[in-house]
Amino acid sequence: MAKLTFFYDLSSPWTYLAFNNIQSIIEETQATVVWRPFLVGGVFNAVNQDVYAARSNPTDPKVVHTFTWLHEWAALTNLPLNFPTEHHPIKSVLAMRACCALENEQDTLYAFSHAVFTAYFMQGRNIDDPSVIADVANSLGVDGERLVDDAGELVIKDRLRANTEEAIAKGAFGSPTMIVNEERLYFGNDQLPLVRQALM
Repeated sequence: MAKLTFFYDLSSPWTYLAFNNIQSIIEETQATVVWRPFLVGGVFNAVNQDVYAARSNPTDPKVVHTFTWLHEWAALTNLPLNFPTEHHPIKSVLAMRACCALENEQDTLYAFSHAVFTAYFMQGRNIDDPSVIADVANSLGVDGERLVDDAGELVIKDRLRANTEEAIAKGAFGSPTMIVNEERLYFGNDQLPLVRQALM
């Protein structure tokens, strides 16, 4: 059975699209999936600092077209997208640490990640706010206050750092980074057809 490792950051709009759009591929291929939260800012700092230069010039044609394509992809796949909002760009450290606190419970991690993506990209909520993270967790039957507390523990901070370093070592340069069978690396929503082909 094929294995998919999905490294992701909840602040990334392209990851919001890919996270949702890959579900039908997972179902079709019956692939084993491992959801791996990481910090895309850490990846950018290590291997892709050009991202920051691009963000500093919002009138750059590449930036303008990228935002247009983002919304076209969302429309094409029928995904509501309220982006960018006043919270963009957002710090995702708290949200990703919360994900790491749930990483050993993959079904819960998936449900939480889906709900946080919805909160940020559909509802325009501030996912850097501990009360928002707690509220999202509570809505799923997870103790939100405890999750926020757990996200501040050193072991969880270390786990997020380790996940990020592992992704970089495997060749990641952004989110989502998808690895099939521990060898083939794919990046972004537009490469999902290649991910499907590799999983098949």
